[in-house]
Parts: sequence; C-alpha cells; structure tokens
Amino acid sequence: MQSILLKSTQTQVLVNEFVRSVYNWMGLGLGLTGFIAFYVSNSPNLVKLIFGNQMLFFGLIIGELGLVFYLSARVQKIQASTATALFILYAALNGVTLSFIFLIYTQASIASTFFICSATFVACSIYGMVTKRDLTSLGGFMTMGLIGIIIASVVNMFIRSSGMSLIISYIGVFVFVGLTVYDTQKLKRMALAQPADLEAGVVRKGAIMGALTLYLDFINLFLMLLRILGDRR
Repeated sequence: MQSILLKSTQTQVLVNEFVRSVYNWMGLGLGLTGFIAFYVSNSPNLVKLIFGNQMLFFGLIIGELGLVFYLSARVQKIQASTATALFILYAALNGVTLSFIFLIYTQASIASTFFICSATFVACSIYGMVTKRDLTSLGGFMTMGLIGIIIASVVNMFIRSSGMSLIISYIGVFVFVGLTVYDTQKLKRMALAQPADLEAGVVRKGAIMGALTLYLDFINLFLMLLRILGDRR
C-alpha cells in the first residue's frame, strides 16, 4: 500500500513539474511578445519599416507560420536547445507583427482586455486540468471551427465587412475557449503518460510544444476579445 502511495506521489510530482515548466515557458513567450510589441510600436522608424513595406510585413508572417510548422513537424528530431530557441524566436517575431495593436487600440483597452483574457484563460485551464470528462470530441469540433474561422477571415479580407469581422470574433472567442480547455487536458494526459526515467531533453521539448500550443490559444483568444472590447484610437 505504501509503495502504491509513494509511486502515486512521485507521479504527481513529475506531472506538476512538467505542467509548471509548460506555463513558465508560455509566460516567458507572452512576456517577450508583449515587450517587443510595445517597443516596436513606440519606435517610429521601426513602425515605418515594418508596416510601410508590405513585402516585409507579410514575409514576417510567413516566417512565423514556417517556424510553427517546422517546430511541430521536427520537434522529435531536433535538440531541446534548438526547439527552445525556435520558440523564443517565434514569440519575438510575433511581437513585431502584433505591435500594430498599440497603434490601433488605446493602451487602457489593451490592458483591460488582457486581464479579461487572462482570467478566462486561467478558468479554462483549471477546468481542463480537473475535469474527468473526455474532451477528445470537443477538440475535433473546435478544430473544425478553427478551420471555418480561417476560411471566413480570408474571405473577409476581400469583402471587408465589419459585421462579418465581428461575427468571426465572437465565434473565435468560443472556439479558442474550447481549444484552451481541450489543450490543457491533452497536456495533463501527456504529463501522466511520461515515464519517470524520460530524458530531460525530451521532457523539455514536450514542455516547449505544450507552451507553444497554449501560447497560440492565449494570443488568438486575446485578439478576438480585443476586436470586440477594444477601443480604437
């Protein structure tokens, strides 16, 4: 009986350490993104360079997408240090491209939306961590919703409908709330499935991928809420 309790305690410690590592890396990524976004938005030369040249701006976005796809596809084959560096680079590039929000929205509305997003994210993460319900079907449904959002957003780039943009934002909040709950539960399952003797580098790469997933959920939820709640300059 004591050995079972000891093993259970050790497993819980490993799970807690892994989850803590994921959220630490996620927090680092968000902090870096926010700092760079604020810095770029307050530099007229950088603003002119990035947003005055469409090829450079879209090149940065393509570079970000490339980093995400590469990291997702090659994470098992690259070094843990490389995966970490790519995640940090992605967060930095995302800060550059997201600097536009400080040019469009007031700082007060950005701050208030950030706190609302943070509270929502924390609540969703707690639910995903403690619920006993299998959320696999929810993940599939929300993934289909995400694909629909992407298609609708591309279409709206051409028709430029403010009404459609608002509808997309409301649906987006629903989708990314669901994805946050699902991804958190998936993270917990991944932590529980890891053997105790797993190499530190493999654990680090798992934490980086978990951090990237939750980072993307948070950023997209924040942007959707900002479109709804943000006050424009």
